[in-house]
Amino acid sequence: ERAVIFRLGRLRPGGAKGPGIFFVIPCIDSHKKVDLRTVSFDVPPQEVLSRDSVTVSVDAVIYYRVSNPTMATNNVEDFGHSTQLLGATTLRNVLGTKTLAEILSERELIAHWMRTTLDEATDPWGVKVERVEIKDVRLPVQLQRAMAAEAE
Repeated sequence: ERAVIFRLGRLRPGGAKGPGIFFVIPCIDSHKKVDLRTVSFDVPPQEVLSRDSVTVSVDAVIYYRVSNPTMATNNVEDFGHSTQLLGATTLRNVLGTKTLAEILSERELIAHWMRTTLDEATDPWGVKVERVEIKDVRLPVQLQRAMAAEAE
């Protein structure tokens, strides 16, 4: 953990303090603790209309960590929530440009492209996206039946 210290509402010079001992003057200084460990979150299932007009439900897991605590506290109000919203939006945008066959066959390539896109977007916030995994791709029941009938 690191502590970003504000004196009378202004950022103290020297950046984030810690780990270890640091001093805060009561009533004058305030601080915000930032955890530097890797955090993971589930992107809730997103209904995506693919390029070939098939509705697919896709969910993912995103792993990120704070690389610069000062930027994470000053450049965005809530870096965790902002990263979650950006992850859901990026998932929809990326999958909207792919066909159903590409979504099913190129999961690793899509995950890599999402990671680089998210990492570029969260870099000004002091957040590093380490990994993106696409968990599940669910097809509509009628499409599953049609594919099974075609396979027979």
